[in-house]
Amino acid sequence: MKPPSRQSTRKNRKAIARQSPQYKAAMEAREASGRVNYKQPRKLKAIDKPIPLGDEEIVWVRSMLVYEDASVMGFNKPTNLSSQGGRGNFHNLDDLLWAFAKSNGKKPRLVHRLDRDTSGIIVAAKTKPAAAFLGHAIASRQVHKTYLCVVGNPQNLKDEGRVDVALRREEEGREAYSRVCPADHPDALTARTDYRVLKRTPEAALVLCEPFTGRMHQIRVHMAHLGSPIAGDVRYGGALSLGGMAIPRLLLHARGFAFPHPDGGHKQLEAPLSADIRRICLEFDLLDQTDIW
Repeated sequence: MKPPSRQSTRKNRKAIARQSPQYKAAMEAREASGRVNYKQPRKLKAIDKPIPLGDEEIVWVRSMLVYEDASVMGFNKPTNLSSQGGRGNFHNLDDLLWAFAKSNGKKPRLVHRLDRDTSGIIVAAKTKPAAAFLGHAIASRQVHKTYLCVVGNPQNLKDEGRVDVALRREEEGREAYSRVCPADHPDALTARTDYRVLKRTPEAALVLCEPFTGRMHQIRVHMAHLGSPIAGDVRYGGALSLGGMAIPRLLLHARGFAFPHPDGGHKQLEAPLSADIRRICLEFDLLDQTDIW
């Protein structure tokens, strides 16, 4: 029979000692003198604190759900909704995931982010092991993402190409930006985006982008670097109107997210192109009614 370890022996001695008359007398004396420090319960982190949601919010976030299994969930995030954090007193998507909390108080966790103004597919893990697995897959670049965007100045784009240009982060007040910089800049981060023009007209082009890296605002900055900023992207020079049509928001949509599944195999999740972007594409003849995007 295996002898008990030193740690378990020590714990047993402490438990026995706490039952002795001497220990109980000492504790009573400390209580009488007010010198007892009771162990405080563990404080919940902000992310662990349940957030009450209204019926409309619950219905809204459930309407975003496009896929669910035992380990992962996929959502079609609308524009003007932050993934986490965000501005003002409005809930973000991470807050809204309390609508899916289990009876043990645990809720799904987002494994990546989308910009507030970017719509499309975003994935959450339902368990801690799944979150760790997907986090490792993203860090080791086993995840493949695809985006659709509408850009201005389409004549500046080849039919397809690669942007392999380093980026650095820059802050101005409370706002953060990504800037193109030389590869030998001390703050440079490698950044690569492959793109393919799906269709173009004199005013605009519908472009499929595949980022190899995941830098902040990477696709937005790379498209602007090519001289064809994404329509509606005022931060990086995107036009607020094309061909006389007002552009209501950033025309960038996360179309697909392919990844190794925590339970084995591979999975690809897709989010249909947002109705507002689809309407603009149809107006500019960048899509046909039968296109599946």
